Amino acid sequence: MDQNLFNDICLRQLTFSGVHEGETVVVLTRGGERAEYADAFLWAAQQLGASTYHMRLPSPSSAAGAWAVGDSGLGNIPLAVEALKSVDMVVDCTFLLFSKEQFAIQDAGTRILTAVEPPELLARLMPTKELRERVEIGAELLAKAGTMRITSPAGTDVTYQLGVYPTLSEYGYTDTPGRWDHWPAAFVFTGGADDGVDGKIVLSPGDVLLPFNTYVQTPVEITIEQGFIRDIRGGAESSGLDADLLRSYIESFEDPRGYGMSHVGWGLDERAHWHGLTQFPGGMGMELRSFYGNVMFSIGPNNELGGPNDTPCHFDIPMRGNSLYLDDELIVDNGELTVADMRPAARR
Repeated sequence: MDQNLFNDICLRQLTFSGVHEGETVVVLTRGGERAEYADAFLWAAQQLGASTYHMRLPSPSSAAGAWAVGDSGLGNIPLAVEALKSVDMVVDCTFLLFSKEQFAIQDAGTRILTAVEPPELLARLMPTKELRERVEIGAELLAKAGTMRITSPAGTDVTYQLGVYPTLSEYGYTDTPGRWDHWPAAFVFTGGADDGVDGKIVLSPGDVLLPFNTYVQTPVEITIEQGFIRDIRGGAESSGLDADLLRSYIESFEDPRGYGMSHVGWGLDERAHWHGLTQFPGGMGMELRSFYGNVMFSIGPNNELGGPNDTPCHFDIPMRGNSLYLDDELIVDNGELTVADMRPAARR
């Protein structure tokens, strides 16, 4: 994308995020990654009258291996953490999520926006006030629920006991002190009780494996008891390749907490494409987490919700064509939202 165009969309983003004169905005990057993001956000913050600077961390170790959430690069740089705690907003171009440093920065009142997806995707999925309203309606419904049940034609039938952890929403910008969001995003989620997730999830071809950034090719049956995965196997008539890959990835962390059930919820952005991985293979899959009517469950850490599991092993799995019930009320019906106020105007 042309740098001037990128500057303009970052200006729109920071305007949504309430940046104004008198504030201080820091853009955080790592190594040589996303230098053009830093340039665009620094320019945009200046246009809005804010003070701004760029904090660049060293590149991650080449020996890091599998993607491990929670490694912020700030763990041995307490002065940098203190600097980020002292500003109004951090634009995170590194992915701080699940790190204790991010939690400390938020607790100090600094709002954080993560932006790591390709510029063309950021432009196409620019947040809107209307989308935020629909996401917040979904969050209100989820926050009131005591149970969530997910079913599918392939055989999924799993129940989450809710109410232990808060409900969070992502709508692509942040104008509230201490709040984190991810651009682009449009989904709501919470977590089941640590021992309160039971049943079976059956992944079907076309469901999404993140961070593999691939689509499921062969059915996968996942058995969950008391909040932990107890078995992963291929479907009766499949080669079991996807099951083998998922199991092998979790095993590679040598951490039994990697089998814990993490957050769960649904997506609301009708502009997001299920086939997005074929268009923007260099991103983190935020379009897939957000596409309209997907039901996404996650494996691994729940410290984002205040839980005790901080394993670095994390998987997000958005699924198509599932149904989701809150306290036996149908909320997602085979990939279609049933509540009129959560649907875009064209679908009402």
